[in-house]
Amino acid sequence: MSKNMRRYFSAFLAFYLFWLIPGFAQEGAPDYVKENYTKEEVYIPMRDGVRLYTAIYTPKEKGPHPIMMQRTCYSIAPYGPDNYKKALGPSKYLMEDKFIFVYQDVRGRWMSEGDFTNMTPNIPGNKHKKQTDESSDTFDTIEWLLKHLKGKTNGKVGQWGISYPGFYTAAALPDAHPALKASSPQAPIGDFFFDDFHHNGAYLQSYTAAYPVFGYQTDTTTQSWYNEALTRMRAANAIDGYDYHLEMGPLKNITEKIHFDNEFWKQTIEHPNYDEFWQKRSIIPHLKDVDHAVMVVGGWFDAEDLFGPLNIYKTVEKNNPDTYNTIVMGPWSHGDWARERGIQKINHIYFGDSISTFYQKEIERTFFNHFLRDGKGKPALPEAYMFDTGLKEWQKFDVWPPQIPKTTLGFKENGVLTINETGSADASFDYLSDPAKPVPYTSFTEGVTFTPRAYMTDDQRHASRRPDVLTFETAPLEKDFVLAGEIMAKLKVAISSTDADFIVKIIDVYPPDHESYEHNPDNIVMGNYQQLVRAEVFRGRFRNSFAEPEPFVPNEVTEVEYVLQDILHTFKKGHKVMVQIHSTWFPYIDRNPQKYVDNIYEANEEDFIKATITVKGDSKIEIGELNTTPAPLQLEVDK
Repeated sequence: MSKNMRRYFSAFLAFYLFWLIPGFAQEGAPDYVKENYTKEEVYIPMRDGVRLYTAIYTPKEKGPHPIMMQRTCYSIAPYGPDNYKKALGPSKYLMEDKFIFVYQDVRGRWMSEGDFTNMTPNIPGNKHKKQTDESSDTFDTIEWLLKHLKGKTNGKVGQWGISYPGFYTAAALPDAHPALKASSPQAPIGDFFFDDFHHNGAYLQSYTAAYPVFGYQTDTTTQSWYNEALTRMRAANAIDGYDYHLEMGPLKNITEKIHFDNEFWKQTIEHPNYDEFWQKRSIIPHLKDVDHAVMVVGGWFDAEDLFGPLNIYKTVEKNNPDTYNTIVMGPWSHGDWARERGIQKINHIYFGDSISTFYQKEIERTFFNHFLRDGKGKPALPEAYMFDTGLKEWQKFDVWPPQIPKTTLGFKENGVLTINETGSADASFDYLSDPAKPVPYTSFTEGVTFTPRAYMTDDQRHASRRPDVLTFETAPLEKDFVLAGEIMAKLKVAISSTDADFIVKIIDVYPPDHESYEHNPDNIVMGNYQQLVRAEVFRGRFRNSFAEPEPFVPNEVTEVEYVLQDILHTFKKGHKVMVQIHSTWFPYIDRNPQKYVDNIYEANEEDFIKATITVKGDSKIEIGELNTTPAPLQLEVDK
């Protein structure tokens, strides 16, 4: 293996260890855990006989103590009763508060028995003797723990998890064990057709390197199984991910060259639409009869799981109005709140100091201690703790989305963006979209990466200078201007071909004399910086149904409406609001051939064609409380 390849693997594995395996993201005194906790490792039997490997850390301090649990597919390492984690729990503050911390490998992963299933479908009712899901496995685990730890625990259980462990946390909300009193799904996956591997059905090509982790069955093991498959990425030659993926060609080449034996990739390419396979794996329709406290946590700049936290919170709120349910959204990338860097920045944008510490001490610690100890009533937390990414300060809301008047952004000739004024239906704006020369998703050169993060606040001048990007902006604002709540893009388009993607971006344009930030390199000048605030892709074939795609009629004006994720951003006086619209976003998103084919994963090179895209002047973007549907479900899920 080459030196560059070894470096790539080290970086890739470090990502998983640091961000996704619990305990790596926190810091603590080297021997604190061993000095204050005892560890045991056990196999806990589930109702169908499968045993799940579990590590239990019990405080040496006399209890009884509440239980804090995390279930994960990313390993509960280190293994062995004498090998201790460096830190426990979601933060050092909760570790110091002395909970019983429980970590469990889910079915089919690492040391647990059984078969691994991505986004295990929920089985409503949780009463089946032999049928299992994540809710039943959590229920059975809690039942066993209460008996095993009798006299050591106060009988109250909390759970948390980030990313995939966030899904396992959310999946245990319905039909929960009576002892489960507090759950915090953090950056949770809600639906794999809208989180992580897809956005609105478009494949995230940046996730190509992730499939070895999720796409193979394994025997019980403490060793990773995905290194050999990762070598097929030929990452040593991929200094520039844009060139690498463009050279790869159509997605069918990934099947032939890289993921030919990957079970999850096979499932992905066999189900290009939102059919029963994907719908059954969405946890969102099952979030009913939730009877314990919930705190959903996410990052405004999470490139992986932004759909999940927002829609899980909204669905729990809608379906369970009497349940304590709160949401926290901070200026973070994926999982940033689990560690403290000192300064919080995303790419070139600085948001403040010690923001993660504030969250850990004042929000998360308050939530779990209240509901797992002797708290009565509600904790001293708002319904929604939301960070304004323009003012760069926390805001408290009694309801989210906030009940404020709707704002409309419209389009006029000469690149003018209007506020609360719709453009003319007679106006039209054209660009030529060429899949052979796609718009880069980032302004800087980035190698093959899983997954991009810095682009979420990146400078968009590289895109606004391209002829295949429509750019509209306001005049400099005369006063602060707030966009808050849900976002709906309502486009009226005509295309010369039969399919296309649409990317809509909302951008904060800094004034020419804006000061530069101390943390940035000298060549990063903030004057006229075009900071991405919110963006989302939509695969046009799904405009009427995610389950039943259909081609466009060439040159026929067609409505394309879709939801971007929520926003809370104050555009300051002197700044400008910008909107960009284009049809490629590479290699973050795969290339749409722009010629309709039934399955883009099977498209041939000759299927990729240029297309003239026309956006009509009466298109618009609406922001506010829009009552968007939390889960775009078309088919009935299994009962």
